[in-house]
Amino acid sequence: LKNRGMVQSMSRKGNCHDNAAMESFFGVLKSEFFYLNKFTSIEQLEAGITDYIHYYNHDRIKLKLGGLSPVQFRTQQLAAA
Repeated sequence: LKNRGMVQSMSRKGNCHDNAAMESFFGVLKSEFFYLNKFTSIEQLEAGITDYIHYYNHDRIKLKLGGLSPVQFRTQQLAAA
């Protein structure tokens, strides 16, 4: 990480609970996208991940968000403020 100019993300106690949201996302990404497809190149995988992230944020509804996508939910919250 140091060679790439990155800083490791850790909480004060040195545990990784602050990464729970990303770990959850990666689990969903793998189960809904990665394991269901075959890729013939890194470029194809990268393009697929880009498309999936757009789908996840703009089109995939979540019951926890009242049946809205994350972008729809945030837009609604900002409009109400």
